[in-house]
Amino acid sequence: MTEQQPGDEVYVDDYAGDDEDFEALAQAAEAVAEHEYDEIEIVEPTVPTLPVVAIIGRPNVGKSTLVNRILGRREAVVQDVPGVTRDRVRYEADWAGTDFQLVDTGGWEHDATGMRADIAQQAQRAVDEADVVVFVVDATVGATDADERVVPILRASKKPIVLAANKVDDAGTEADATALWSLGLGEPYPVSALHGRGSGDLLDEIVARLPEEGSGQIIAGPRRVAIVGRPNVGKSSLLNKLAGHERAVVDNVAGTTVDPVDEVVELAGQEWLFVDTAGIRRRVKEASGHEYYASIRTQRAIERAEVALVVIDASEPISEQDIRIVQMVVDAGRALVIAFSKWDLMDDERRRELAREIDLDLVGVPWADTVNISGLTGRGVDRIGKHLQKALDSWQTRVPTGRLNKFLAELVASHPHPVRGGRQPRILFGTQAAVRPPTFALFTTGFLEHGYRRYVERRLREDFGFVGTPIRINLRIREKRKRR
Repeated sequence: MTEQQPGDEVYVDDYAGDDEDFEALAQAAEAVAEHEYDEIEIVEPTVPTLPVVAIIGRPNVGKSTLVNRILGRREAVVQDVPGVTRDRVRYEADWAGTDFQLVDTGGWEHDATGMRADIAQQAQRAVDEADVVVFVVDATVGATDADERVVPILRASKKPIVLAANKVDDAGTEADATALWSLGLGEPYPVSALHGRGSGDLLDEIVARLPEEGSGQIIAGPRRVAIVGRPNVGKSSLLNKLAGHERAVVDNVAGTTVDPVDEVVELAGQEWLFVDTAGIRRRVKEASGHEYYASIRTQRAIERAEVALVVIDASEPISEQDIRIVQMVVDAGRALVIAFSKWDLMDDERRRELAREIDLDLVGVPWADTVNISGLTGRGVDRIGKHLQKALDSWQTRVPTGRLNKFLAELVASHPHPVRGGRQPRILFGTQAAVRPPTFALFTTGFLEHGYRRYVERRLREDFGFVGTPIRINLRIREKRKRR
């Protein structure tokens, strides 16, 4: 097995075969290259619509814990402090063969002010978009004035309401749940989100009330875009500008966004699902409490996305952390667009400095499109859609085998691999093994040096585009069988 070089992103495998095998491969490559094939294909996925279940309630009644119980994993950020969840956050869930979206929300307070009022507004929007609403009440406390103020709003929504009496951890506290009949929302379902007690009965009731198709916003259909970057670079402001309303809670304090926040936006004549994420700090291990889990969820948001919009504060020098985040997207194999935010704060001198920084610090991703934006004024936001679409098209591009081998034959003829140790490795045959991202398998007579693979990648981009997407090259290297 040929060892992978340090820092090399290419995966190298051995290919066992004798001289006759490789002679046949070479002949096949020549035959394939002589034929004309269809044009480059863009492969696009299709996915279904899902109904929506919104989890709402006042602060610290266990909504996010219930979300994690329903999901069967620790996805929502949970901490024993009110106000950790600040935006409405979507997850895909299922129960008894029924798939649906689960929307976690921040605490709903009737007379809230400041940031808490913004959080309450997000909960109201979640109710408006939902097909079924789960109203979570702390059974050990009983129905409070805040709970009772929410009831008329829920009734006015005309949505099916399921009342969850949370924190019923044992049979002794079940009597506390019966007192919640006073809210007038029907039967309270006793449940312990922490221990799972009664969660099955609650889910049975939720699923029974779900429509076959969702009437609210959908998560699966639009193309998924993760908005990522350091804390306080303007990610949430950008999402609000794209959405046309205050979708994400925005504050000058870094770290306001904790959970990933999503919104379906129409841009460039197409629907996109933008996911605002928590700012990624210098090192995940240095974070504590909910910040640590928020960083982990940001990484997952990148992995679940199709394209990442990396937001960099143009008014400050490009930092090591900015470069690390870009590399995180590349390593995840996602399409990439870089947005330089806060452009309204730039002067001519800073623009010249930024141009030099891009040349020096982002030299590893010259193929990524960049767009200058301002979340405050809206400058450049309307151009984001076309850059995202271009990156996605490249990410999904498949090059026909015949066209690829004709390209490789011309490349090797004009620029063969250097001779090393008296040997000159040759590319016998190539095929595109996968899309999303484009992945190429090259059958060779020996190991191709890192620099030569970079040359192959650069020529692939020159001939076939691939703007805004990483490219992976796998080698299948001849390994002669030992004669017995």
